[in-house]
Amino acid sequence: MKYLVTFACLVLACCLFCGFMPTDDDRMIYENTVRLHVLANSDSEHDQSVKLAVRDAVLEEMQMLLANAENPTDAVAVITDNLDHIREVCDDTLESLGEDLPVAVILSEENYPTRHYETMSLPAGVYQSLRIQIGAAEGKNWWCVLYPALCTNVAKTEESLIKTGFSPEQIEILTDGESPKYKIKFKFLEIFGEAFS
Repeated sequence: MKYLVTFACLVLACCLFCGFMPTDDDRMIYENTVRLHVLANSDSEHDQSVKLAVRDAVLEEMQMLLANAENPTDAVAVITDNLDHIREVCDDTLESLGEDLPVAVILSEENYPTRHYETMSLPAGVYQSLRIQIGAAEGKNWWCVLYPALCTNVAKTEESLIKTGFSPEQIEILTDGESPKYKIKFKFLEIFGEAFS
């Protein structure tokens, strides 16, 4: 009897565990999304305002650069081809503010925690990411979605997601991330990702 109870508990634990594992829809979200991550020099109020100025300049430039990107592969190619230009935009912005800080602009895969935005939530996981590090990059950071263009186009979130090719199931995951079902799943994905990264 003791073994039966133990076996039943193990089966239940496995079922619960499998229910929170990344699905094909989750993986498609990771593959179809390019994130933006801007790190400030420090947490000082001044450095945080510098970070926001750099962010705004980069978003404005990226909106133009990615206007014709039809899929995430196009977006990554455009970003890759323009990394030096994006760094120049950052440098010019810093110079206009009288700042003499180095800036690093990197396109790589990056592990993101669950992020909740105004009209959507993104599950924790590994995404393609344009990472901008200002100075020591030890301050609070700012996250968003470059592709599809949700940083600058939050009001049209669902329309942008459909145009990008997300399925209705994936859109539900993204736009209903505050529901208890997805909150638990996103938290599990975040913990699971931290444990195995």
